[in-house]
Amino acid sequence: MSTLAPLRLLREPSNASEGNQSNATVGAGGGWCQGLDIPNELFLALGLVSLVENLLVVAAILKNRNLHSPTYYFICCLAVSDMLVSISNLAEMLFMLLLEHGVLVMRPSIVRHMDSVIDMLICSSVVSSLSFLGVIAVDRYITIFYALRYHSIMTLQRAVVTMASVWLASTVSSTVLITYYRSNTILLCLIGFFLFMLVLMLVLYIHMFTLARHHLHSISSQQKPPTAHRGGSLKGAVTLTILLGVFFICWGPFFFHLILIVTCPTNPFCTCFFSYFNLFLILIICNSVIDPLIYAFRSQELRRTLREVVTCSW
Repeated sequence: MSTLAPLRLLREPSNASEGNQSNATVGAGGGWCQGLDIPNELFLALGLVSLVENLLVVAAILKNRNLHSPTYYFICCLAVSDMLVSISNLAEMLFMLLLEHGVLVMRPSIVRHMDSVIDMLICSSVVSSLSFLGVIAVDRYITIFYALRYHSIMTLQRAVVTMASVWLASTVSSTVLITYYRSNTILLCLIGFFLFMLVLMLVLYIHMFTLARHHLHSISSQQKPPTAHRGGSLKGAVTLTILLGVFFICWGPFFFHLILIVTCPTNPFCTCFFSYFNLFLILIICNSVIDPLIYAFRSQELRRTLREVVTCSW
């Protein structure tokens, strides 16, 4: 599958010549360094599934007034970000297929303009998706540790400002990334942003996980442990573990790829890792499929509204 221009150039470092990459690939291990041949149909199928899932989440939140709260607004923004990942993936694929088969004939300047638009869409959606994952983590932390003050801390006005700031920052950063994608400084900023989000989520979720374990231990030490509360604490701990695991598995390989581009662009083993770039993109799209299952569909109120949306009970 052809990838977007900045991502296509991120596939391999620009300061490594093709001859060096070819020799490095052979020296690093031959066969397994050829990467994976991922069919276009898989990208298309995952994109469609993600698009439908996240579209349902947005429709359900907009329909049900009981879900009009900062928490669900953040989840709605995450769904929109993931939906943009899917739309940009589908748009790029259709655009490239139409051009390759001669169905769509356009001047090179228009093709470059369209390519830049799609590039900006995918970069903005990736940055905003990561940002809203962090925002949701902070919101959950406030919900648990400052429950009595939550509504005074996370007001609707602050939530709107937060959402607007994320979208604005995502748009600006994506423009800068597209313009200066060859610069290692830009890549380091992107890597630093990912590491910041990873550390933020680790600290917050580990603290919440510790609280869940403490509650579970306290309940277990009682003579007559309430099974419902015990199950709820355990479920919360498992959920937090899943959140961190999915985040690291889906996003980690792509950003590790960027780290290798900066640190060892011509190393044979790094070059071998570069050949699996399409797999890392698949994992990012998979994250857009998994996010609704973790953040949205676990809500009983939202599931009920989703059934109404699917059955057209407006």
